[in-house]
Amino acid sequence: MNSNWPRAFAEVMKSEGGFTDDSRDNGNRLPDGRPGCTNLGVTQRAWEKYVGRQVTHDEMKALNLSMVQPFYKINYWDAVKGDQLPLGVDYLCFDLAVNAGPGRAVMTLQGSLGISSDGSIGPMTLAAVKSADPGYLIDNFTDAKVRFYKSLNNPTFEQGWINRAHHSQEVAHSMLLG
Repeated sequence: MNSNWPRAFAEVMKSEGGFTDDSRDNGNRLPDGRPGCTNLGVTQRAWEKYVGRQVTHDEMKALNLSMVQPFYKINYWDAVKGDQLPLGVDYLCFDLAVNAGPGRAVMTLQGSLGISSDGSIGPMTLAAVKSADPGYLIDNFTDAKVRFYKSLNNPTFEQGWINRAHHSQEVAHSMLLG
């Protein structure tokens, strides 16, 4: 399938914000007790793992799109096999992988297809995706994504997540049209 990576990355970046150190966000909590932060959707914990060392808030504030693009490609796009998924579906899986982890994104895709959810994209998942109607799959995936967000019972961020899910659904449908 054709790579939708550049457009998918650009769309996800529209949904991700700038720098934040909001302590209500679980992504801003580091396991060693240091206060964490997020920039361009990249949590300090994830960035430290990626670069192999602790980083400061100033280093996080200095992140830019060219710095984080390879991080997103390796950790999220490649993890959900974005290049092997149909247009629109690739973006939805990538977007949820960024927001909730690749395993959750793949299980959501598998559940939307009505197949066993093991969190890994293999030949059975790819065959099911290939035989599915992309528009139906986009809608079913979005419904599952909204149910997941509601299940988190997080009133602080729930409506924003649901708005993102519906925006991603619109973008995914537009990708089907070219």
